[in-house]
Amino acid sequence: MDPRICLELLLPPTTLAALADSWLREDCPGLNHAALVSGAAPSQAVLWAKSPGVLAGRPFFDAIFARVNCQVSWFLPEGSKLVPVAKVAEVRGPAHCLLLGERVALNTLARCSGVASAAAAAVEAAKGTGWTGHVAGTRKTTPGFRLVEKFGLLVGGAAAHRYDLGGLVMVKDNHVLAAGGVEKAVQGARQVADFALKVEVECSSLQEAVEAAKAGADLVLLDNFRPEELHPTAAALKAQFPGVGVEASGGITLANLPQFCGPHIDVLSLGMLTQAAPALDFSLKLFPEGATPMYNAHRS
Repeated sequence: MDPRICLELLLPPTTLAALADSWLREDCPGLNHAALVSGAAPSQAVLWAKSPGVLAGRPFFDAIFARVNCQVSWFLPEGSKLVPVAKVAEVRGPAHCLLLGERVALNTLARCSGVASAAAAAVEAAKGTGWTGHVAGTRKTTPGFRLVEKFGLLVGGAAAHRYDLGGLVMVKDNHVLAAGGVEKAVQGARQVADFALKVEVECSSLQEAVEAAKAGADLVLLDNFRPEELHPTAAALKAQFPGVGVEASGGITLANLPQFCGPHIDVLSLGMLTQAAPALDFSLKLFPEGATPMYNAHRS
């Protein structure tokens, strides 16, 4: 992520508050019995990062603790490379409120940072080949958690791709079948897209890709092509339609990503960036007022 770009500005405060409310209600929809144990005395806790990766999700973490009357002070900026064990932030507030937000905030930060870390690794692998296209995520996100995961992609330096069905008219194989062919499907898509939206068509062969381009597709998605099939197909399509964008997807992993990079590929989209990214490990530990917080592996 470019440090000059404040991605937090993308997130509407009302949306952040609504998400935080829904997550907190899910975790505590009724009585909070543990609050009687902790009490309401002013308390403080330190946030430790215990695994390497990219820090992402600060706005969500802040929003959750703001809803429970706690304040967060950060020591590292969004997008920081984490080297464990790292002191990332401190949280202050009434003990029962701090502990009420703890697990929800940690889950969100861990998940968002995991996606950002996977995205950063994919972008680095692509750049290492000299390729200048875009690494992107997909719409394969966790229900109710899409904004967090899409934000993580951006922090990691990847493109978020379309946020929802309204962001791009994506004509998939099932749409083509339902419409009665590629040409009819693209014509229908172009009518609803008008001038405001691009039309992308999923294709399984060069013939379908050419047909889609002729019908007016802005982008063609070459899905589940092996690298040895992908590059000649993309080259042949670009030779006829140099203005058509080519996206490759399906079966791309961090390990084989370099094989899919090529001069005729504009976008590589990876579902695994959101579906398979491991969460980073964080912990939040209370410490006495006036004491210097020290990481203790036995309390993690």
